[in-house]
Amino acid sequence: MRDRKSGESGGVTGRRARGELESSVLAALWAVDEPLTARQVLEQLTGDLAYTTVLTILSRLHDKGMLVRHPAGRGYAYAPVRDEASDTALRMHTLLERGTDREAVLARFVSELSQEEEQLLHRLLGEQDAGRGDDGR
Repeated sequence: MRDRKSGESGGVTGRRARGELESSVLAALWAVDEPLTARQVLEQLTGDLAYTTVLTILSRLHDKGMLVRHPAGRGYAYAPVRDEASDTALRMHTLLERGTDREAVLARFVSELSQEEEQLLHRLLGEQDAGRGDDGR
């Protein structure tokens, strides 16, 4: 495969990984406590992005239900629907439901945890159990 920029095989094409720009935009919005306009999001991002590219990503995320928008001047200011932890948990749950063997997926996930993460998970599960009554609720 030839790289269009360098003309050499195996070179970097400069293309981002799928979803990388959406993730960067969401991270910029999660980092603040108020809605941001497309121009403000652009200022938070690294790289040489066009304003229209950021506007397109914001519109796509809004269409997917991941952002809400509020009128701001002649345009909109955008804010995430969920915080980062809630969004990540939802994506993890969605991926878990796609698999055919939940036990195997969970076992693999747990086996990949660091010791600190495993201890945290044990603590969180213990708190979850303590919060339930004798009837399991």
